[in-house]
Amino acid sequence: MAGYIDIVCNIFTPEAVTNGWTGLDDNFKAQVRMPPEMWDGLPIDDYLRKMDRAGIERSLLIAVRAGDLNVKHSWEIPYEAIAKICRAHPDRFSGLAGIDQTRGMQGLRDLTQAVEEYGFVGAHWYPHWFGSPPDCAQIYPYYAKCCELDIPIMMQVGQNLVYSKERRLPSVARPILLDQVAIDFPDLPIIGIHIGVPWTDEMIAMCWKHANIYTAGDAYAPKHWPKQFVRYADSYGSHKVLFGTDFPVIDPERAVAEVAELGLRPASHARMMRDNALAVFTKLPR
Repeated sequence: MAGYIDIVCNIFTPEAVTNGWTGLDDNFKAQVRMPPEMWDGLPIDDYLRKMDRAGIERSLLIAVRAGDLNVKHSWEIPYEAIAKICRAHPDRFSGLAGIDQTRGMQGLRDLTQAVEEYGFVGAHWYPHWFGSPPDCAQIYPYYAKCCELDIPIMMQVGQNLVYSKERRLPSVARPILLDQVAIDFPDLPIIGIHIGVPWTDEMIAMCWKHANIYTAGDAYAPKHWPKQFVRYADSYGSHKVLFGTDFPVIDPERAVAEVAELGLRPASHARMMRDNALAVFTKLPR
């Protein structure tokens, strides 16, 4: 199967919901119009059927680390939980190692283990869960470790919503803040996910300026993507835009169908939906 690659996917199984591994409350589920029958989670086998219907070959699952665990309402998904799913379905899922930069050297050792022992293909960081901008000093050792491990790092840029009323988070990661990071780490592939909304033009500018900065069309339904983002993906930025859903925020079947309706050139569509992911995530199976 040589289908699409979803680079931003969260587990939303009944186990994940029960264990508090989603960070989403019922208000957010209603806000993103999640079908009520999904609120308690979707088993992996059912999600695989969604992937099949959408034509998605592989999804990258995030072992999320959402905030300093010493702070109330922070949470994480154990690396081993994601590794277990990837081992059970090696041809369909790969792992992304969530970063908690407050863990210091232990966090660096965890990241190394995730890549070298669990076979994870990249790193993932949520700046807003830590109130830390992308150019903060505390995250720099993790950028260096990603370079050493030869993996990309993705992070949410732009605004963040109120995922849970128990913990309101600031929007600390405007895309322009990737500028200094890319200057300091020119060999590190950096993916600014979530389109950079509402600063999409900044996201495009950073991708244009720096060879090592990319973006992803995820977390927003493709039919609502900003016009300049669609144009960029279909023209001079066709090699810089990757496909993602941020499931369960966006259903994969909907996302694939709506991308098809954007009218992208065939070459641009192929790059977004598969080729760019293979170019950036060099540890993915060929």
